[in-house]
Amino acid sequence: MAAKKLTETQLAGLVDGLISAGRVEGVVEKGEGRFVFGPLGSADELRLDYDVTIIPPKKYFQPAREVLMTFRVKGGEFEPAAPPEPLTLIGVHPYDLTAINQMDRIFSEDNYDAQYMARREATRIIAVEPQNASAGCFAVSMGSTRPEVGYDLYLTRVPDGWLAEVGTAEGGKMLKAHAPGAADATKADLAARDAARVEAEAKMSAQELGFDASEIPSMLDGAEDHPVFEQRAERCFSCGSCNLVCPTCYCFDVQDEVDWDLAGGRRVRCWDGCLLAEFASVAGGHNFRRTRADRFRHRVYRKGKYIPDKIGELACVGCGRCVNACVADIANPVAIFREIKGVE
Repeated sequence: MAAKKLTETQLAGLVDGLISAGRVEGVVEKGEGRFVFGPLGSADELRLDYDVTIIPPKKYFQPAREVLMTFRVKGGEFEPAAPPEPLTLIGVHPYDLTAINQMDRIFSEDNYDAQYMARREATRIIAVEPQNASAGCFAVSMGSTRPEVGYDLYLTRVPDGWLAEVGTAEGGKMLKAHAPGAADATKADLAARDAARVEAEAKMSAQELGFDASEIPSMLDGAEDHPVFEQRAERCFSCGSCNLVCPTCYCFDVQDEVDWDLAGGRRVRCWDGCLLAEFASVAGGHNFRRTRADRFRHRVYRKGKYIPDKIGELACVGCGRCVNACVADIANPVAIFREIKGVE
């Protein structure tokens, strides 16, 4: 894998060059140490030293609300959604990249999702080694800190600049076009990168699972009646915050919105979440997960059992967002898994 050494000036030139060439979004600060992915107007706005964004970058591939098609009632005419515009996304942390790779599998296998895949294929990703991490992060325990694919460039802060590793031919083109003077990385540069990775992994171990994460699926076999679900669900507000901030939650609802004149409308897809009270409601007033404990258990099993049984990967990357978002302080996967495992 090719690697180039960038100075601060060259990195800024790369970012500004990409902005001048098309749509670019990256991590920006929204006050009081809160960070989000948003539009970039210049390299000065980009924050690569952030800890965690409020919402993961999944919002670019599976928007919170999207129009799938518009339609006219008379004649049965319809118009599919317009193709996405090219996007460069800068500042994706490795655990979020791991989640994106998993979502790529979910949306491309079985029922191929054309909308998701079109946006994914139109997006170039510049990932970054974390300089900081959330206080709830446990990505190392979940094995999500070293994704080998999914990025076009991977940036690592080193003492005298940045190391840019090329992941795809498109990433190489970015460097050639917007950082033409970048030098090849030396052995000393690679050693500095490795040292930065050690520091990053220490920060992404703010919490530790305390046992091998590969044991989680088998651990959940027969644990459906464990008291942890009822006990924690007693304090659950069914707000769905843990679903909305999770980079691997992808459930959605589809509804038709009809215009006031009844002549046409649009088919809309929106995020949904299994902790919401009406998530499992069906016609006739039936709700297959009526109680909070049922919904709470489902979320844990989806992360630790159902998805691993389906694709062989845990559906939790240890970002810690749900830990931060849960106002009732009950959603921490580390605490839940440790309690079921019996780890003190």
